[in-house]
Amino acid sequence: ESLVRTFTPFYFLVEPQDVLAVRGASVVMNCSAHCDSPPRIEWKKDGTFLNLVSDDRRQLLPDGSLVISSVVHSKHNKPDEGYYQCVATVDSLGTIVSRTAKLTVAGK
Repeated sequence: ESLVRTFTPFYFLVEPQDVLAVRGASVVMNCSAHCDSPPRIEWKKDGTFLNLVSDDRRQLLPDGSLVISSVVHSKHNKPDEGYYQCVATVDSLGTIVSRTAKLTVAGK
């Protein structure tokens, strides 16, 4: 008897793109992953996972996209500018990581 292992598709439908944000405005980094069982979406900025639970400016949308409201950018504080990656995990399958998208903040 042969054991048939079915391949479960798990891939990104949308990956984040480089974006130019305006200070004080909101910006969306798009991400959406497809799988039979819904993936858990997390975001990395500059290689470090963002803790969105206690974050009042960054929010995860139902589709996995990241919204940053009122982008902060000053000479000495640039918390939003940087390199973002979307990380999708399905426990039984593993983790996939999106392309790296650069967020640049425009000067006034």
